[in-house]
Amino acid sequence: MLEQIGDWVNRLVWGPATLGALLLIGIYYTVRSRFFPFRRLRLWWKETAGSFFRKPERAAAAETGRKGISSFQAMTAALAGAMGTGNIVGVAAALAIGGPGAIFWMWVAALFGMMTIFGENVLGCRYRQKNKKGEWVGGPMYYLSKGLHSRFLAGLFSVACIFSSFGMGNMTQANSIAGAMEAGFSVPHWATGTALALLVGVIILGGLKRIAGFTEKIVPFMSVFYLIGCLVVIVVHGGRLPQVFEAVFHEAFQFKAAAGGGAGFASAAVIQGISKGTFSNEAGLGSAPIIYAAAEEGNGIKQGMWGIFQVFADTIVGCTVTALCILASGVLNSGLTGVALSTQAFSSVFGKMGGVFVAVSIVMFAFATLVSWSYYGEKSLEYLAGERLIPIYRFLYAVCAALGCMLSLDSVWKAADTFNGLMAIPNMIALALLSREVFEEMKKHRLVKGGAKSSLP
Repeated sequence: MLEQIGDWVNRLVWGPATLGALLLIGIYYTVRSRFFPFRRLRLWWKETAGSFFRKPERAAAAETGRKGISSFQAMTAALAGAMGTGNIVGVAAALAIGGPGAIFWMWVAALFGMMTIFGENVLGCRYRQKNKKGEWVGGPMYYLSKGLHSRFLAGLFSVACIFSSFGMGNMTQANSIAGAMEAGFSVPHWATGTALALLVGVIILGGLKRIAGFTEKIVPFMSVFYLIGCLVVIVVHGGRLPQVFEAVFHEAFQFKAAAGGGAGFASAAVIQGISKGTFSNEAGLGSAPIIYAAAEEGNGIKQGMWGIFQVFADTIVGCTVTALCILASGVLNSGLTGVALSTQAFSSVFGKMGGVFVAVSIVMFAFATLVSWSYYGEKSLEYLAGERLIPIYRFLYAVCAALGCMLSLDSVWKAADTFNGLMAIPNMIALALLSREVFEEMKKHRLVKGGAKSSLP
């Protein structure tokens, strides 16, 4: 009975209404900004990834990193929190259920999600404040309470975020790590759990600077490692790419029956693409602005641009290369899904080492997510109860990482899914009602019409 109620709540929270609202908010922000991510692509690229090719800005970022955390460190921590197993397992599941057309709708969700996360970050910086330690804190709980004057919605978001940190951010990721270590290296779950609890504890006890210092190193490495492996598979099967892209665009709009009957294939593609795309890049969820607001760089416009880069890197690049590996290798109709489907795709080129490659990738992606999500939950708890409970939270977080490796987590996955939705709902309300403030900020920097003459600081 409880499981049926849980399923009903999950379907309600993550139903077509929520997914549609997320997409509509992204469309509204994109259109209202006059398609800023596309119109000013050179600007946001120059202010994000391009800034590391300029020596003075590299030096400034290093100096900022010594004082607090830099914008780049905030982005890597947010990207670490977003990537997780969704870029490998989530993409495979979306394709298995929704067909090749699902990746098209992932692109749609990401392209509009760029402005959603831009708006979140602008608001996160606008309403951030210093805590008792002199650290910057911000996120939806602050712009809900100070911007919308709704302590109820701020509290709802915070509670949902705490539960999500233990579920989606911790135990489910730990379980994926344990499964990958057993499949790839025959390491028992208890051993992985013990090691994971110790590693997580050491990192999160050092606070945000240690978390950001870790993600600053691991995220570029794991991204390049995974990207190279994907490109090898794509190049080997390169002759099939024309048929792959034809299938993606053709089946995105086809209304033929899905496997097993029932819903149309296109509707499955739409639902799977938008939902998995949202879960992957977290645009609209409200998690990212918590960490972007903590950066020493307080300019919301620049933090918004880093958010655009995050969504681009996570979904447009990361999810796309996974999808192309699966589709080009011809394993989509093998009857497999999730990890098994991704493994089969890489094994088509690397043989037995394909499983090892997927296992290593999952371990790195999931561990990075696990570490970053601890900060989201910690700051939500701090908003509700102050700093006195943070040591207890950190201890419980490390313990849950060990438990996640050793328990069956079917019910935890569903509950975590639900709490993610309960984070997104109040955050979407704030994005809708505070949108004028985002566009006023853009006007100040001459990014949309109507502002006074100014420039990016």
